[in-house]
Amino acid sequence: MGPQSALTDFLASHNISANQIRLDADARRRAAENEQDDANNQSNDQASVASIASAAPTPAVSADSAPTTRGRRAAAATLRDEEARKKEQKAIDKIKASKKFQKRKRGIDSEDEDDLARALMGRAAPLPGQQENCENCGTRFTVTAYSRSGPDGGLLCGPCSKELAKEDATKKKKSKKVTGGAVGKRRQLQSNILDGTYSLGAKSLMTLCIETLSKNIDLAEDLGDLPPSIVDKIARKLSKHRLLDSRTLSLFLQPTTDEVRVYDGAKLGSDDFIRIFQTVPGLKKLKVRNGIHFKDQVMDYLMSRHIELEDLYLHGANLVSEAKWKEFLQHKGHALRSLRIYFTDRHVNDELLSVFAATCPSLTRLKISHNQEVTGAGVAAIGDIKTLRHLSLDLRNELHSDVYVDLLSKIGAQLETLSLTRVRKANNTVLDAIHKHCRALVKLRITESDEMTDAGFVRLFRGWANPGLVFVDLQKCRQLDSARPRENPDGIGLCSNGFRALMEHSAKTLRDLNVHGCRHIEAAAFEDVFRADSSKVYEAMAKLEISFCEEVTDFVVGSVFRSCPDLRELNVFGCMKVRDVRVPRGRILVGVPNARGMVIEGDDDDDGDDDE
Repeated sequence: MGPQSALTDFLASHNISANQIRLDADARRRAAENEQDDANNQSNDQASVASIASAAPTPAVSADSAPTTRGRRAAAATLRDEEARKKEQKAIDKIKASKKFQKRKRGIDSEDEDDLARALMGRAAPLPGQQENCENCGTRFTVTAYSRSGPDGGLLCGPCSKELAKEDATKKKKSKKVTGGAVGKRRQLQSNILDGTYSLGAKSLMTLCIETLSKNIDLAEDLGDLPPSIVDKIARKLSKHRLLDSRTLSLFLQPTTDEVRVYDGAKLGSDDFIRIFQTVPGLKKLKVRNGIHFKDQVMDYLMSRHIELEDLYLHGANLVSEAKWKEFLQHKGHALRSLRIYFTDRHVNDELLSVFAATCPSLTRLKISHNQEVTGAGVAAIGDIKTLRHLSLDLRNELHSDVYVDLLSKIGAQLETLSLTRVRKANNTVLDAIHKHCRALVKLRITESDEMTDAGFVRLFRGWANPGLVFVDLQKCRQLDSARPRENPDGIGLCSNGFRALMEHSAKTLRDLNVHGCRHIEAAAFEDVFRADSSKVYEAMAKLEISFCEEVTDFVVGSVFRSCPDLRELNVFGCMKVRDVRVPRGRILVGVPNARGMVIEGDDDDDGDDDE
């Protein structure tokens, strides 16, 4: 606030009119000037009379001439003062009629309204060409027609006006654009489907709170005593939007917790991973995805602490050397129960796998995914780990089927989950080994096999002593012949009979089934399996993936919905014979392109028969 504004506020607070003081000062100044003029005129008149008297006699001058001149000047001054008062009164009346004055006069007596109006008039902005002090920096500058007003009502100089303009432009850029109606909703719906977070109906209050928190995470200082499941959802949301960094990581590091999940560590450095072990002394489970800066020095610090990890999940930690892996297993391997390693092609090899049996006596879960170094020798070494219950392999080296047969003969009896991903050269001998040795499987995944046949799948499932499976993934077990894509004389892959045998074995327990790309399953097999019959009801089925099965029709989809009363999601991408199907209320059909998008949420209460 400038000195002139401060003085005006002071005068107004003491019921002193600054304008009246100015008018009185002007009147006194004019009176002094008139007196000076009269004195000068009088001396000039005396000099003139003396010169005239000395030259020649003249007629007598009236004694009332000087007083008449003074009276005329005084009358002119009074007239000017009267005009100034009239102008002031007009300005006061104009201010009284303004909305600003009406708001300010509340609680003020009518006698003080004129003083308030004069105070407001005294606060009026200076006119262009006048001098004023900058409200922000106090610099004296010349007012122009383009001078900007500051937050407190004063004027700003040129540099301060530019800074204010930059701040206004930044605020405008930060304002978010409104998404475009139905198009934006469909995109968000597709994103939720791919993330597996889509749910029917309105969002829960907890979901809305998590979304609001993730959008304003910069304002959060602590997550408090939230349940671990809610903290995990917040971590997933932040990672999806790439908001997990050194600052936001602190929100998930509680000294009393025993589990830390980092779903996107791309913005974290080695010091941030070390801080995890410093802050959480009782850590038992650690999950790190995109841990590109999880290096040897992080392993060194972990080994120097009294932390006994039971579950370690590392994704993308390619900078941990083979020697450091061995040292870690020798120092901390005795406590490990679960070890999952993704995208560490360079230093996780056969030699490292050979020390697992000796250094990890309690290991029950092992997953090696997207690895280019492990060969048949490393897989054979896994067979020496007698405590394994869960095994998952996704190797880029093509191994002979005998390697898997030997592995299953050693540890197949105690396995509860078995996942063999992208085993192109594995043949029916692997299926026979599973049938012979595995008796406790709950989850089975075999994908992208070019050698297994329909007869092998029939032998696997028929008469199998293993209880019904809960999860089955046999996607892309099919023939690859671009010259004759629809001809399959040798019955390569999962075909109609193998599909029937699978459903006969595990129909009552299956919750998740994936036969994506098994295009040689005929329509008759689908209709037989999902026939509207009391014996063909699959109450446990929650998700079914039959994409790119060419024989799937509207009738088959309708039969699936009738046979699976609790089915939540059905995927039919690439099923070109599915065109106009009626989806029951509460179900989701994904993959039928139409005007509503690729996802259809059922709203039909009628479960009547569908025409083919």
